Amino acid sequence: MDFFDELCQLAAASPRQRWVGADHPAWKAFLADAPCPAPDSTSGGAETLDELQCQAKNCKLCKLCELRQNVVFGEGDPHAKLMFIGEGPGAEEDASGRPFVGRAGQLLDKMISAMQFSRKEVYIANVVKCRPPNNRAPMPEEAEACAGYLKKQIELISPQVIVLLGASAAKYLLDRHEGITRLRGNFLDYRGIPVMPTYHPAFLLRQESAKREAWSDLQKVMAKFGKVYSKK
Repeated sequence: MDFFDELCQLAAASPRQRWVGADHPAWKAFLADAPCPAPDSTSGGAETLDELQCQAKNCKLCKLCELRQNVVFGEGDPHAKLMFIGEGPGAEEDASGRPFVGRAGQLLDKMISAMQFSRKEVYIANVVKCRPPNNRAPMPEEAEACAGYLKKQIELISPQVIVLLGASAAKYLLDRHEGITRLRGNFLDYRGIPVMPTYHPAFLLRQESAKREAWSDLQKVMAKFGKVYSKK
């Protein structure tokens, strides 16, 4: 059984025993500070996610537009407290127009469920909105062309916490160039929002042993919302 399958089953079997509130000692030990405020609003441009998505669908700012089937803008709760950001859509995402729907997406769904959230409660997006050829990492000029869309998404959603999935997300949102192994596990900051870098689900599919490290990262995110996993 998959590592995150087991976590989901345990949480579903006895949620009251395994998930404790903010008054629990484990919560107080895990939570170092309160969620940071949302970033300041900026003027101009789209005022809603729908308007921003319409702009993205017509975007031709980089050459990725020449190969796409669909713009993969993002999906989820427009007022989500928790946001996940990956690097870019793959073949199945390009075909469907939805983020994280392939094998990596199925694992991400399990990770979200293990955190005691549902996919519809969070927001999922990528650094670039069009599929890079052969699922390669986005090039700097491609990420730069899409940067305005991603930053505006974050501004409009105003999440309390962001989870960055993989090194490319950290590189292009935070201008951090260390490998994800060095970055993961510690909160960083994006305009006052706590940001947790962790492994991309596609990497976890190849490297099963890294799932426990990813789970450790996700527990720190859960603590920001008063959710602490307890074996008792």
